[in-house]
Amino acid sequence: MNKAPGIDSVGTNTLLELLEETVDYIAELFNKSLNSGDIPPDWKLANVTAIFKKGNKSSTSNYRPVSLTVNLCKVFESIMRDYIIDHIEKYKLVRQSQHGFFKNKSCLTNLLVFMEEITDYLDSGYPVDVIYLDFQKAFDKVPHHRLILKLEAHGINGNVLRWIANWLSGRKQRVVLGGQVSDWREVLSGVPQGSVCLYYI
Repeated sequence: MNKAPGIDSVGTNTLLELLEETVDYIAELFNKSLNSGDIPPDWKLANVTAIFKKGNKSSTSNYRPVSLTVNLCKVFESIMRDYIIDHIEKYKLVRQSQHGFFKNKSCLTNLLVFMEEITDYLDSGYPVDVIYLDFQKAFDKVPHHRLILKLEAHGINGNVLRWIANWLSGRKQRVVLGGQVSDWREVLSGVPQGSVCLYYI
């Protein structure tokens, strides 16, 4: 319910209010899109807006760019995400130590497990060294070809893989700020910030 609309300006409230009248058409659209691998052109467009994180508001580094995409596409992405997660969990393709993006796991549960392990080491008299790594703008730098190869290596193929490959290709974005918009630019790498589909891979 808290998702901002994309280029089509259709909010989640509108989708819910028209659910009974449109659900059959939406289901048909989703099925045709998956089976053909074709994606409505506006699903590949994103309005990029800046969300303030913290610190000095005049510093651009204190803002996070978020891609506002079509909400109907986000619904379909959620279905794809659930399929991918079921597949990953069924075949145990991700270690149990991975806490991000999985049900009943979070940054907090990760920290609790980490603290327990460190405490056990210290109680046993072992020295502990910790190295923190931060991949800056990691989602912006994901090469599409490599992502497709990784999905395929994890056993995701057929219509689902073809749909994701098409969804990643030919994407465009523009910056929207204070009622002004930039020109459209092609997206050559990365996963849209705000997307729900591929944060699990």
